[in-house]
Amino acid sequence: MKIGNLELAVPVALAPMAGITDLAFRLLCKKMGCGLTVSEMISAKGLLYNNAKTKEMLRIDDRERPTAIQLFGSVPEDLARAARIVADSGADIIDFNMGCPVTKIVNNGEGSALMKAPDLAYEILAAMTDAVKIPITVKIRAGWNASCRNAEDIARLAERAGVAAISVHGRTREQFYNGKADWQIIALVKQAVRIPVFGNGDIFSAEDGIRMLEETRCDGLMVARGADGNPWIFEQLRDAVQGKPLPPAPDIDTRLNVAAEHLHMLLELKGEYVAVREMRRHISAYLKGMPHAAAFRCRFHQVVSKEQFLKLIEEYRQCYHDYVS
Repeated sequence: MKIGNLELAVPVALAPMAGITDLAFRLLCKKMGCGLTVSEMISAKGLLYNNAKTKEMLRIDDRERPTAIQLFGSVPEDLARAARIVADSGADIIDFNMGCPVTKIVNNGEGSALMKAPDLAYEILAAMTDAVKIPITVKIRAGWNASCRNAEDIARLAERAGVAAISVHGRTREQFYNGKADWQIIALVKQAVRIPVFGNGDIFSAEDGIRMLEETRCDGLMVARGADGNPWIFEQLRDAVQGKPLPPAPDIDTRLNVAAEHLHMLLELKGEYVAVREMRRHISAYLKGMPHAAAFRCRFHQVVSKEQFLKLIEEYRQCYHDYVS
């Protein structure tokens, strides 16, 4: 699969997720077989104001390439200037967010609010494609609500603006992440444009991914919540799309070892104070559905050091093996 002049070895991407797809998690997913990583969404204004925390989000590791940095905003001139900053930082692709449903983003006319403003969306995307030489992609939703499902029209405008690929989440903004994703809208977008289309929404297994490819004829898959605490989904999807036998599901020792690796990567990138607190949220995802997960989740939320965290991981390991033996 090609995006502009870039070739993806595997047509499976990690969707941008605030608070999740930082550099550590992207590297884990890449190690598991992800074909394209995408950063958390970054404010164009934050970059232009030279905000230190925002600029830190531009950090890329060569091991994760190809990788995209996702921007959000609503002012064409700001997005063009921010795109130049991102391109100069070494990103392979710049993705533009037209899918975020969060109220404070939407109230600023950003994210999925732009699904209601196609002319402005076109102006933004055209400004970005004119500003840089690397590919511009865009992530959209099915529409704003049930009576405004305009993904096909937005996709055509994006293609005309010079966008190299488009990702479609099969829910409207009104749905947020509730209900079932409508994959038919992905199929309609695929029929409407010639550029590559990623399908997104309700991919929680390799079987889901293959079914989406068959039902929509989309070019690639973009996985969001299905990867949370489950980076192995990329290993499974990679083998599935290549027609290989699926690898076995990770056992508890593999899960806990990767969780510990995740913590060590966060420690290296962000220091102990931030890493331990961010890992509290991640460990809940790694243990989801496991026996005694709720009790240990409460305990993990009390730890304040890496030693305590790693010790509690080992305690849970022993508890699990005692439970199943």
